Amino acid sequence: MLPPRIAGLLAPVLERLDLELEAVDVVPAGKRRLLRIVVDGDGDNGRGPTLDDIAEATKAISDALDAADVTGASPYTLEVSSRGVGRALELPRHWRRNATRLVTLTTATGDQLTGRIVSATDESVLLAADGGQQELSYAEVTKAHVQVELNRSLAEPEAAEEEED
Repeated sequence: MLPPRIAGLLAPVLERLDLELEAVDVVPAGKRRLLRIVVDGDGDNGRGPTLDDIAEATKAISDALDAADVTGASPYTLEVSSRGVGRALELPRHWRRNATRLVTLTTATGDQLTGRIVSATDESVLLAADGGQQELSYAEVTKAHVQVELNRSLAEPEAAEEEED
């Protein structure tokens, strides 16, 4: 059960569902193996796959694995999930899908920066930080993660500021 063979089988299956294969991980779990598949996509609102998207992907992945010989005769448990907020922002689409969220990043010079994603292009991200905006190319960012905000207002940052005035 090799992750590259599994990825080769599943990428086209997920593409038909407008999803992208983010990761394949095979972990020994006693006499079985745990097959973890991480998917991503725009979803209905451009912010990632919905639970319905994950359910549909799980069925399609299971069918594809059952029809192919990439898993061998060993029993396995299938786990399909979305990227979640814990994974690093590595590709332009990750930044785009997390627009308006708070991120902490480390630059190539070692500086740490926390800001809210205003927008993202294929080359750079625009952050609102320290009362202003700062544009960084992805080449300048060595590590970035979304910060979980439990009490975040659902309003856009500018709209929330106007309401406070």
